Amino acid sequence: MRPRRTLTARGVCLLLLGLIALVAGLVIGQRELVALGVLATAVPPLAALSVFGAAGRIAHSRLVTPSRVRAGHDARVMVRVGNSSHVWPVTSVSIRDTLPTPLGHEPRYSLGLLGPRGVRDLAYLVRPAVRGNYPLGPLRVSVTDPLGCVRVEQRPSAPDHLLVTPATVPLGRVGTADGSQGDDSPRRSTSGIGEQDPVPREYRYGDELRRVHWRSTAKHGELMVRRDEQHRREYGTILLDTRRRAHAGTGAAHSLETAVSAAASIALHLLDQGHEVRLHTERGRMPVAVPSALLDGLAVIEPSEATAPPIGASALASSASLTVAVLGAVEAEEAAVLAKTGGGHRVAVLCAGAAWPSPDALRGVGEVLSAGGWRIVRLSSIAELPPLWRDAAPLGKVPR
Repeated sequence: MRPRRTLTARGVCLLLLGLIALVAGLVIGQRELVALGVLATAVPPLAALSVFGAAGRIAHSRLVTPSRVRAGHDARVMVRVGNSSHVWPVTSVSIRDTLPTPLGHEPRYSLGLLGPRGVRDLAYLVRPAVRGNYPLGPLRVSVTDPLGCVRVEQRPSAPDHLLVTPATVPLGRVGTADGSQGDDSPRRSTSGIGEQDPVPREYRYGDELRRVHWRSTAKHGELMVRRDEQHRREYGTILLDTRRRAHAGTGAAHSLETAVSAAASIALHLLDQGHEVRLHTERGRMPVAVPSALLDGLAVIEPSEATAPPIGASALASSASLTVAVLGAVEAEEAAVLAKTGGGHRVAVLCAGAAWPSPDALRGVGEVLSAGGWRIVRLSSIAELPPLWRDAAPLGKVPR
């Protein structure tokens, strides 16, 4: 981007006074006044020559730590500004870093004179309250001549980005569909055969010797190995309602932010317990294989223009051991459809701050889902989720 040169208020005043003095001197025939007018008029152009190429000699780098942060936490932005010239100084340098409105006011610094190869290190903190992918920059560099008549502005580089993931809260442990709780490995054997009572098979070329079952080998008179046990992982389904029409509020108090934080907290909790998680929105299924992918995906999710919540048959598989629906304002007919679907233990998280037409509508949807076997959680803020989740978790109580 080419630098932009402008006259300061002082430069404009000098230019106007010089022109006035020049004209007045010519009219009344005063050579001294004419000379003063010529001098005053010449100062701004000469000042512009003194800062020619100065902005282009300014180099900078930016480091954001951490580059991804949870909403409500601080990120530190460090900016290094330097003069790349070995010979020429740069006078009266000031900088301003461009920030989006949710990150607060744009930081401004006056660095003064930067000598040849001079460097200045600056730092400031940002605390985003709402998730998202925020641009930091570009940096705006201003250089003013020693007399303060001309200002040269330039944006030396493209912006960096800060990824803000949803705010989450820790939850208690959750049981499996068969009623067991506290198991560190939520897997279920489809054969019902454990390691102490294996079903052996004949040895095949390539089998590992450590899998040889010596008792069966002695009984059958030929080399036998343990058969692979087939397991099926417990998995939970999370439905997240991101419809624009279903939510209300502003900023961090927006009901969509509460819903996203609740879905993220529950998904992280299930992943931590070893469960497979399937997260669905109106747009389809989201990748949640690892916590980082889950949080990164939810950080940038935007409200959808869909009219129906994500309660399709493909999303609500009956084989799920746990089904959680995080909903905004849904209609009674939609709640009746949802009440008949889902698998395993079913929990409906209703955002109280969503676009409900009335408190009676929220209460009525809760009654419809409760009659269909769903446990109801009415959530006003993400801080309320841990105790409510303990009451709604499988078997009612969660071991500590």
